[in-house]
Order: sequence, then C-alpha cells, then structure tokens
Amino acid sequence: MSDYVDLFGAEQSFGDTEAQRQVRENDRQYVFHSWSAQGAINPLPIAKGEGVRFWDYDGTEYLDFSSQLVNLNLGHQHPGLVKAIQEQAGRLATIQPALANDVRGELAKRIVEHSFEGARSVFFTNGGADAVEYAVRMARHHTGRQKVLARYRSYHGSTSTAITLTGEPRRWANGTLDAGVVHFTGPYPYRSAFYAETPEQETERALAHLRSTIELEGANTIAAIILESVTGTNGILIPTPGYLEGVRALCDEFGILMICDEVMAGFGRTGEWFAFQGFGVNPDLVTFAKGVNSGYVPLGGVIISEAIHNTFDQRSFPGGLTYSGHPLGCAAGVATFDIFEEEQILERVRDLGERVVRPRLEAMLEKHPSVGEVRGKGLFWAIELVLDRETREPLVPFNAAGEAAAPFNAVVAACKQAGLWPFAAGNRLQVAPPLIISEEDLVKGLDIIDEALNIADSYVTA
Repeated sequence: MSDYVDLFGAEQSFGDTEAQRQVRENDRQYVFHSWSAQGAINPLPIAKGEGVRFWDYDGTEYLDFSSQLVNLNLGHQHPGLVKAIQEQAGRLATIQPALANDVRGELAKRIVEHSFEGARSVFFTNGGADAVEYAVRMARHHTGRQKVLARYRSYHGSTSTAITLTGEPRRWANGTLDAGVVHFTGPYPYRSAFYAETPEQETERALAHLRSTIELEGANTIAAIILESVTGTNGILIPTPGYLEGVRALCDEFGILMICDEVMAGFGRTGEWFAFQGFGVNPDLVTFAKGVNSGYVPLGGVIISEAIHNTFDQRSFPGGLTYSGHPLGCAAGVATFDIFEEEQILERVRDLGERVVRPRLEAMLEKHPSVGEVRGKGLFWAIELVLDRETREPLVPFNAAGEAAAPFNAVVAACKQAGLWPFAAGNRLQVAPPLIISEEDLVKGLDIIDEALNIADSYVTA
C-alpha cells in the first residue's frame, strides 16, 4: 500500500530520499518565499495531508494545530470539497466575471443570507488582502472621504493599502503606501495601554481614545474604521464587553463606515459564521477569505450593505479582477455551507471550545508559571507566555529575533518534535486546529502543548 501519490500520479512510499531531495532543490533554486531572507530558510517538504494531519517525505506525522495559515477549517483533503472542485472542473472550469454563473451566484446568496442584517451583495476577490483593498475602495467612493482608521496589533494583508492598515512589524519595512491610513489603539486588557483595571474600564477608555482620534483627525475626512472582529495573528484578542457596539455607535454618530475583517475569524472559527455575530453588531462591509473554502482554491470577497450596493446602482464601480468569483473556488465555497450543516460544524466548535479547550487551558494557567493569560473563543485561543507573572514581562521581547527569540523558539521546537505543528506568533502559542478535529486529537494536541510549556517554565525568573 502506498503512502502518497507524487506529482506524476505515481504511488510512492515514505523514506524516498531522492524525491525529497528534488523537492528541496526545486524549492531552493526557483521558489521565492514570503516574509523571508531567501538564503536563511529551508522549507520542510510535505508529501501528504489528510484530515487534521500532514506528513513529510520521511513519514513524520504532524497534527496540524494551526490549520496551515488558519484557513484549513475543514481539514486536508475533505472529500466533500475535493468532489465539488472535481465536478465543477468537469462541467465548467472557468468563466469571466462579467458573465453570470450558477455556482458564483449561489455562493453569494448563501454568504449574504448568513452574514448581517442589511447585507445585499458580494464582490469576490482572490483572497483576503485584495478583499481589504476593495472594501476600503468601496468605503471611499461611497462616502467621498479618504481616511481609514485601523488598529495597532492587527494584520490586514500585504498589498499596498492592506499592509499600511496593518498595525504590526511586518508593515514597517514597507513604508506608508497609503497616506490616508491612521492607526489607533484597541482594547487589550492583559497589557492595557489605558491603565484599565477591569474589562469594562478597558472598553470605556479604548472608546474614549477612538473618539478623540476621530475628532482630532476630523470626522468628515474619515471614510471607515476597519478592525478584525477578533484579532488573529496578533493575539486572539476578544473584544471587551461593549467595545464593538461602541465602535458601531461612533461610526453611526460620525457617518463613518464600519468594516469587519473576518478573513481569519470568519466561517466558524469562533463558533459563529462570522465572529462579529457573537457581539450583536451589524457592520457595513465585511471582508472574508480563508475559511470560505478552506483555501482549496484561492477565494475571498467583500460582503456589501444595501446602502453601499445602491451607491453603484447607476454608477460604475471602478475595479475588478480576472478571477473574481472563480467557479472552482465558488464550488468549494458552496460545498463548505453544505458540510457545515451536515457535520454540525458550528455546534461542535462551540462545544469543543467551551467543554475541552477552555478548561484545559485554564488548567495550564494554574500549572505553568510561564503562562500569563489564556483567552479565546470557539477553536481560536491564545496562550500568552511570560517570564514573570507579577510584572507580565513577556517570554521574549516584542518582535524578537535571533538569540532574543530563543526561549520561544525552543517551545515551538518541542511541539514539532512531539508531532504537533503549532500556530506560533510573538510570545504566544495559539490554538487553531481544523474545525473537524476530533475530541481525541484535540486533547492529544493540548497534551503536547502542556508538556512543551515545561520548557517555557525553565526560563521563568519569578
């Protein structure tokens, strides 16, 4: 019995050193990787993925606790997604976006019906970054204003406006590509910039800061406020009580649009179709990608309110993409809705998050002095690591690299050595496995993290 199928459709067995050598050689000779110094990396060749696991060419198995880039919500090689793509390719592989297409229209309908009150239509993109670009463009044309407010501790993509909106170190080297972006600070109770003592106080002070930013920038110059409904890579920051509602109220007061970036948190990650639905707000624009079809075919988009849709009823929208609403991507998107219903994905995410993940991480908080805080919702959690619980000094400094990052890298390496591929960012281990994960595998992954935290404990200074 073969272990995997190679590029040419041949059945192969793990341990083929020549196959692995060829993959490495082609990658190092011809592939230019993102966010990397090309001569300083050596990407791991992967032979196979199935369910919540993937394997390298030596047969080393990894439990995928990061869903790749938090996009593989339905896991590797889900038969329903694969079948949908195969069947669509067999009947109509592609068609340009100016023509109507059954699967594109069906997916747009389902997304609108599952999003927010007042949603009207969907503009499809190739992924999350261009979804953000187009949401901002729509907001500017609709309002006639140019500025967009975005939070620090955020990631919105690496294209020009998206990377300028991003509020973390990956933005720095790219300069200011969109001069209309202004950053502000959002709530983060564990490391409060507002000296808050309670979550409610954090909300009050964060909203006061946002109001001040709006007033000082000039409300009549601001088209939109964009925020991740639940912050992803930068910490799984859950909105404090009343915060999103307060942002909505400020937007209404000043005629500003509210854009919820759901690229990472959307499509079941928090136990809701979209994370903002757990906080009782209706945005004006919503960006999505990743979980809409688990990344099987690149696809993203913008959900558009009735008012913004009507702005372009008799006026051309200045933008478009050759692959907007690609049939193969949309077919997998429609299948995603079917699978969510058939496998009761939202219900199981809520159940596993509250019954398994929360108590287990809270136990780790009690057990390990290196754990400063745990937080999350659904299957989207962060374990914040510290050197000193009293002072909350992080395990490694902000944006650490090289030797400064060694303690955190040791924890990550221990996870991988034990067969877990973690979602690691800053000084946090983040829990984001595929939403189809079994309770047994979820517990197994948490066991590995629990053991790896002993290494973090060895660095604790108090």
